[in-house]
This record gives sequence, structure tokens and C-alpha cells, in this order.
Amino acid sequence: MNMKSISITACILISVFFTAFIPLKKKPVTVYLIGDSTVADYANHYDDEDYMSKRYPVTGWGQVFQAFMSSDSLFKVRNIIKTDSVVVADKARGGRSTRTFFEEGRWAEVFKSLQKNDVVMMQFGHNDAAENKPERYVNIQGYKEYLRLYVNQSREKGAIPVLITPVNRNYPWKDGKLSNVHGEYPQAVKDVAQELNVPLIDLTQLSINAFTAKGKDYVTEHYFMNLPAGKYKAYPDGQNDNTHFQPEGANAVAGLVFQGMQDLKVTGASAKK
Repeated sequence: MNMKSISITACILISVFFTAFIPLKKKPVTVYLIGDSTVADYANHYDDEDYMSKRYPVTGWGQVFQAFMSSDSLFKVRNIIKTDSVVVADKARGGRSTRTFFEEGRWAEVFKSLQKNDVVMMQFGHNDAAENKPERYVNIQGYKEYLRLYVNQSREKGAIPVLITPVNRNYPWKDGKLSNVHGEYPQAVKDVAQELNVPLIDLTQLSINAFTAKGKDYVTEHYFMNLPAGKYKAYPDGQNDNTHFQPEGANAVAGLVFQGMQDLKVTGASAKK
């Protein structure tokens, strides 16, 4: 063997030696978000519309959640995500309840794609509670049944379900404090979480506390879609909307969800049937 061959062989052996000590990058985890308009991503070809001219500044908290799943933040949620890379797949859709999300095949699309150790974060309730809209309304018992379905089928695929109580609207306020507007629906989520041993983020209470701390005037102007006329192309006449978020509100709520993730206690039992 000549010196050139020896040199090449040595380089290969050295390369193999050092490669053996380089940790393999873990497979990315997909965090699926399912829910309603408060979670949805309006910037990602929603209804094939141009976001800036047709919808901006409306922003779902899921639309900005990828930024919280950055590689330098994931160490804070090692309790639930044990990889160094996350892709957020926001499948939430405006106007959907637990029932209509299922009936339209939206859950089937998520279920088909689920992989082991993926995370399914579900926040419904705004539309389930809409008794005046029978096309989307789901009573408490039905609401619980659909949540159970999403939880159990997520576990069938080895994914980790996370239940989230509905983010509060910007009412009712009394004596400077915001109160629960969703009736029995937040408690229904808690009941299912306890029954099936599912990690739970009480976003209803987290948002009530956070919005109260900021104050009614501030969140009305900066968090929710209360817009003056003439400021935004998509809303030339302005807007009065105390359900959906502007970017600042969406980021605040996404931060609450991320905070809630850090507090979750996820055990082997809670990730299985």
C-alpha cells in the first residue's frame, strides 16, 4: 500500500472514530393544534386569501406558536417534548366545534399523519357553546365525547394529547375583573382530563388572570380585534370584536399556552390509554 492510500485510509478511520461520538439528531416532533378561530393560522393561505389585504391584523395564537417552539426554548418543555426540533402544524379552523371538526374530515387528516411522540393540543369550546347556531352547537355531553375521541385516537398512534380549556373572551367584566364566559365548557374539559389522565392547560383561567392584570382598556385596544375605521385595509369601517386577537393578543395567549406546557406533568401513563 502506497503512502497516498495509507493517508486516505487513515483519514477515513479518523472520520469514523469521531463520527461515533457525535450524537444523532433526534427526529423532529410535530405539535398539532386543533381547534377554532382563536387558534387558527390566517396567514397560511387561509381560504386562499391574501392575508394582508383580506384579514390582517386578525391572528390566532397558533399562528405565532412556532416561535415558542424554537430550539433554544425547547429545554423548558422537556417534560413533554424530548427532541431538539419541533414543527407546529396548525390545523385549527374558524367556526368549528369538536363535532364539525370531526364531521368535515379535519381530524381524519390529522390522525392519518400522527407519529409516535407527536403532540396533539386541542382547544375547542367557543363554537360548541353557541346554542344559537345549531349547525355548530354541541352540548356538554357531546363535547366530552368528542374530546375523548380525540384523546383516545391520539394515543392509538402513540401521540401525546393535551387538553386546553377555551381562551376567554373579552367579557364579562365587573369591578375591573374578567370572568368566565364559557359556562360549563371549561369544567367539562377538566372532567375529561381527570377521567382519562390527560395533561391539561387551563387556558380559561390563565387568560382571565392575564387579561385582568393588563386591564380592560388595554386588552380591548391592543389584544382584541377592536379596530378604528381607516387603519387596516381589510377593515375599512373598523371592527368591534372581543373574541379574536390582534398580533399582540395572539402572542400573549401563545405565551400562556407555552407557560402551561412547562407546568404539565406528563408520565408514561398519561400518554397511554
